[in-house]
Amino acid sequence: MKNNHYESVVIINAALEDEHIDSNISRIEEFIKSHNGEIIDIDKWGRKRLAYPISKSKSGYYVIFRFISTRDLIAQLERTYRLDESIIRYLTIVLEPKALEFIAKQALQKKEEEAEKAEIAAQASEEQTTKSTKENTE
Repeated sequence: MKNNHYESVVIINAALEDEHIDSNISRIEEFIKSHNGEIIDIDKWGRKRLAYPISKSKSGYYVIFRFISTRDLIAQLERTYRLDESIIRYLTIVLEPKALEFIAKQALQKKEEEAEKAEIAAQASEEQTTKSTKENTE
């Protein structure tokens, strides 16, 4: 059976404690891995306000799972989503090649921005140490 790239967006009830949310995320991750899926990326967006109340909840914790698996896993995964009361909404889609390219470009840009920030921070700390050594010698 052919493996496809999938993206699954899950909204977890934000009223739960962080530990419970993290355990839900790790449980989903383990479920995908145990059914021969390969996790590519887990993107935690955090708590966000919902556009409209869902099950009397006004906010949710957004998590995006990107993974590679067969079509059979999706039905089982969505069944576990439905059975989990802490998950308010979910959506799983097949990623097209153009979407994969876009995601790869975004990841590359993010890494470049982080490298630039780290370089600027290193230069600032280096300037700070040279200033302090000059002050100490005077």
